[in-house]
Formats: sequence, structure tokens, C-alpha cells
Amino acid sequence: MERYDSLIKKLNSLANKDNVAGMQRFGIKGGKMLGISVTVIRKLAGEYKRDHALALKLWESGIHEARIMASIIADPEQLDEKMMDKWTADFDSWDTVDQVCGNLYSRRPDLAYNKIGKWSRDNREFVRRAAFSLLCYLTVHDKTATDDKLAAYFPLIKKYSSDERNFVRKAVNWSLRQIGKRNKNLNKKAARLAL
Repeated sequence: MERYDSLIKKLNSLANKDNVAGMQRFGIKGGKMLGISVTVIRKLAGEYKRDHALALKLWESGIHEARIMASIIADPEQLDEKMMDKWTADFDSWDTVDQVCGNLYSRRPDLAYNKIGKWSRDNREFVRRAAFSLLCYLTVHDKTATDDKLAAYFPLIKKYSSDERNFVRKAVNWSLRQIGKRNKNLNKKAARLAL
């Protein structure tokens, strides 16, 4: 695929080892990292909007930045639960989790809500983080979600708030705060849960 080869070449030309070291200081990791900022990735992705086949190939490259770009250019309408489970099983860094959940998964609430409970029970660090990161993004993007629908996740938030892994605990806390910001009713309920 010519577009894929051209894009991988472009990404490699933008590699910056100093940036990789900086990313790693913030807990961003991955097998193949190039050190390209998300701002640059988003700008590049604008040229390839909604190219699902290219997104799939980018994901399979295993390159950290290519995977983030894949989440931007993938077609949400072609997303299915099998793809969500596969990509989530591949997560190896908190930022990839958050980018994929925000850029892609949250665009399909009809599929995404089904994953929160399942992924929260998974003991893999970044899969569990994905459950709560996804809940955050759905809270913001799904304007049709009722208070009861979001409050139904409070037991999961409470249960996993004691996860000792920092990246999980931060996402659990983040999800409670996002729900609490939704409106006054949820704010009161979230505040009670936080006590």
C-alpha cells in the first residue's frame, strides 16, 4: 500500500530520540517509539481522514505514533467489538489508551458501554485503564447518556479505586471527576462516593 509506505517513511523522518526520552519520563512507553508530538500526528492525520484500511495497517506496524494516528483516521462506523478487543489487548502505554478511547472508541457509544464492565474486570493494567478512560470520554461525548446510566458505573469506580497501579488509579479518579462535572445532580453523587 503506497500510502502506508509513504506515511511510515514520513513518520520515521520526524523521529526524535530526545523526545522519546522525555516521553518515557512521563511514563509513555512502547516497543517502537519515534518521539513525535500528538500535535504533529494530528496535523499529519488530517491528510488521511477516514482511511480505515490505512488505520488497520498503521496499528499493525506496532509504532507508537502510528497507532495514535490510526485512532484518528479509523472510521468509527467500521469499528466493531472484535477490533476494539484486539486493539485494547495491544495497549502498552497510558497515552495510547487515552488517545484511542477519545479519538475512536467514544465515537461508538453503542459498542463502547458494553466494554467498560468487561475491561474493568481484566487485570491487565492498560486494559483496565481503558475501561475508565472510555467512561471519561463517553461522559463528555455522549450527550444522550442519562444520569442513571452514568451513575450505574459508581460501583465499578469504587471497586477499582484501590487498584495499586498508578495508571489505573488515575483513570478511575478521572472518571469519577468527569461524571461529577456533568451536572449538579451527578456532582453531589460523585462527591458522596469520593468520601
